[in-house]
Amino acid sequence: MRTIGLIGGMSWESSAHYYRIINQAVRARLGGGHSARCLLLSLDFAEIAAGQAAGDWDGLTAMMIDAARQLERGGADMVLICTNTMHLMADDVAASVAIPLLHIGDAAGAAIVSAGHRRVGLLGTAFTMERDFYRGRLADRFGLDVIVPEAEDRAEVHRIIYDELVQGQVSAASREVYRGVIARLVDRGAEAIILGCTEIMLLVGTADSAVPLFDTTDLHALAAVEAALAGSIA
Repeated sequence: MRTIGLIGGMSWESSAHYYRIINQAVRARLGGGHSARCLLLSLDFAEIAAGQAAGDWDGLTAMMIDAARQLERGGADMVLICTNTMHLMADDVAASVAIPLLHIGDAAGAAIVSAGHRRVGLLGTAFTMERDFYRGRLADRFGLDVIVPEAEDRAEVHRIIYDELVQGQVSAASREVYRGVIARLVDRGAEAIILGCTEIMLLVGTADSAVPLFDTTDLHALAAVEAALAGSIA
């Protein structure tokens, strides 16, 4: 079994689910008392969020690179950035280490294509919804037509993530907001919805959508298990 390296804490609410999903999947695959070989470097999300708000992407890139290198030195055979937004610097992080980086967008894209969908709605932080690093990868690598909510809906989706979900707050009112955003994406032709922030799965599930939901937390964690147990890492 290979050792999974996790850059977490962004936020720890979803990182805890990564740890649970990975270990449950290893136990299901191997049985008995098996659990995953993994290293978790959990960062202080307050520092991350401050850097994002200030637009200090160079500083955040340096932080991610340092974290990946620490995991590599610790014996990790692969590295995961346990958040969608910070994949903005995924290429720089991947180039800084000799071990593979498992991209969260690739895990989502592969699952969506396998399910036969092409036009998908994307929910996430404003950075993820509005910049091309995520949507562009899904389009270029998987041929997906990715649509995002309108500006007012994007602002609400982003606010709820930062004001509530990353702080462990889950409210019925915010669930209704997300249900409305999802419904409007479906009205625009979305065949499926990407939960493109690792905390969104805390708020909505299959009952909240008329079309399939693709939870990037679950898909990314399971991709790590496949890589850890496979004969080789792509």
